[in-house]
Formats: sequence, structure tokens, C-alpha cells
Amino acid sequence: MIAYFDCFSGISGDMTLGAFIDLGVPADWLKENIKNIPLNDFDLSASSVFKNGISAKQVEVKSATSSSPRNYSDILSLLSDSAMSSNIKDMSISVFETIAIAEAEIHACPKDKVHFHELGGTDSIVDIVGTALCIDYLGITKLYSSKIPISSGFVNCRHGMIPVPPPAVLSIIKDVPVYGVDIQKEIVTPTGAAIVKTLCRSFGAFPDMIVEKAGYGAGKYDLEHIPNLLRIITGREITQEICQKDVIIQIETCIDNMNPEIFGFLMDRLFEDGALDVYWAPVYMKKNRPGTKIYVICSHHKKDAVIKRILSETTTTGVRYHELERKKLPRRQVKMETSYGIVQVKCITNIDGSTRFVPEYEVCKKIAIEKKISLKNVYDNILKELS
Repeated sequence: MIAYFDCFSGISGDMTLGAFIDLGVPADWLKENIKNIPLNDFDLSASSVFKNGISAKQVEVKSATSSSPRNYSDILSLLSDSAMSSNIKDMSISVFETIAIAEAEIHACPKDKVHFHELGGTDSIVDIVGTALCIDYLGITKLYSSKIPISSGFVNCRHGMIPVPPPAVLSIIKDVPVYGVDIQKEIVTPTGAAIVKTLCRSFGAFPDMIVEKAGYGAGKYDLEHIPNLLRIITGREITQEICQKDVIIQIETCIDNMNPEIFGFLMDRLFEDGALDVYWAPVYMKKNRPGTKIYVICSHHKKDAVIKRILSETTTTGVRYHELERKKLPRRQVKMETSYGIVQVKCITNIDGSTRFVPEYEVCKKIAIEKKISLKNVYDNILKELS
């Protein structure tokens, strides 16, 4: 299971818990397991709300007593001595370490001596440990995030009014892709920033995945133009073992002054040179002349041979080329026993792991000519026997 944090209106700890509860983590189960820290002076509740017509979960954490500021060492001891599993401890401690490093930089003091104030309060501990519990409960093994939106304005904290984004957030999101938004509120909290910075593998577009579910966690206030929500999407990964990725070269040129009979000859020669695919497209060129655009796809080590062929066999005086990334289903050549004898076919592995067979054109062509039957019948008969 993988998860993608879609932070279109920011992220905070309570929004993260809300999205996970919306994905199916029971709020009562979450509260009982957080007490294993032990942390008993709190209450966690989740309610259903609507933001711009979208149903979401809003989480509220209340502390029964006011706790004194904790430093990083205090929290490390609290978590290390708890009855939680090692996986939950490791995730929680890693997030707090990210915050501690940022705070130490801001306040110019050793990491172990940083006083977390708001970030060491009960609600922040609940948010971070609760997030780790949710990830473990849902069986999520890889996390990704969108780029992080950065707002402006001011926010009041223990030290007084400070600019948005707060210094802690700016320190935490170093090396994380961000973009500016015209919102005059704090939409990314230090806890939210630390969660994605620590636990997510990369930031950007959706990862390759098969989407299964989406959960929405609500922020405490309403934004003017967009819903104040964090969306977490979960699903199955399209693994590299199934979908192969490589880099190829696309070579192209346009021709409007060549005998069209040459194109067929050129295509045959390009495939002999190692082209992976060759195709033509009609274009209109300068002075509105009808022409043909040549596209050739090949591997890197065949690039020079393909370019030489185009320049020597056509009337063009130059070509363009660039790299392309592609993903492809794994395939291999196999020999199968059929009523026509042993024939060579392609064995293709589908996304779901199943396989299918595709007869090779040249093999089927040879059989059709030898047996004096239609090419279509050869294809159909082979596919029927292999199914």
C-alpha cells in the first residue's frame, strides 16, 4: 500500500489524523493506542464536516491539564519507554528529530536542549504518534507528497507575532519543493511540515499507482477560494517489476521535396539499422507545401546509425532529436508448439501480473504464404491455440 499527501491547502497534524480517520482508521482505536505512550491527559474526537461540499473528518485534541514545555530529550524518553511497537516509535521519533533540528537551528542551541513549547504539547504528540499509528494500521509502506503551498501573513505564538510561514516551517522544508499561494493564513504548521518532510520519499506529481481510496482531513477554519482540506490518496503501487522504465531517443525531420516511393525503402532500412518504431505524419510546411514528418524511435546506441541513414537516404539537410522517458510492459520472445509447428511469439506481462501471447508478424506472414491461407486466419488460429 502506498499513500499520496495532496496538500493543495496545506497540512497540519490534525488534518493528517482527520484524513487517515476518513480512510478508515477508527478514532477510538487510535485514542486507546496513543495511551500506550503513556499519555492519558487528553481526549481525541473526530466529527464529520463539509468543506465546499466535500465531506471530511475534523479532529480535535483536548488536553485535560496544561503541561510544562518538553525538550527533545524528554520526548525521546517518553516515546522510547512506551509500550508501542518499534516501528511506531521509530517513525514518531524521526518526526520529532526533524522538528528538533529545525528548532535548534532557529534558537542556536543544542538539539537535546530545545524546548518545544507548542510543539512539545500533548496535541502535537498525539498528532505525530497518531500519524505513525495510522500508517501502520493501514499497512502503508511508502508515502509521497505534492509540492507544499506557502502562504503569508502573521501568526501569534508563545514568542509573539511571527511571520507566515513560521521560521520552524521554513527550516523544516529545506530541500522540499514549494510554491506560493495568495492566502493570508498559516496553512502549513511545523507538525504537518515535519510529518511529510520526514516520512515522504518525494514531492511532486502523483506516483504511479492504482488508486483505491481517498480520505479528507479538515482544517479548523475556512479559506476564501478553496476548501481547507488535506487529501490523502491510498492505493497499490505499479511496481518496477511489472512496468519497466527506460530512456529512448526520438529523431524527427520534415520533408516536402522527395519522391514518395523512397519512404517505403527508407522505413525498411531504418528497421534494419535498429529503429524501435518508424512512422510518418502529414504536415504543411513553409509556403503551405504539403510534406511528411518522419519520426524514428531508437535506443541511444543506435542514434548515430539512424541519423546517418536519414541524412544519406532522404533530401533533408538536418534532423532533430531528444530523449524520451517511457514505460513498457515486460515482454520476451518464446517458442510455442502450434498446429503450424513451432512458432515464435511475444509473451507480454500485464499490469496485474497475468501474461498474454502475441504472434510475430513475420512468422505469421511466412505461414500464410506457405499454407496459402489468409494472414488473419493464421493470427486467429495461433491465438486460439495459445489461449
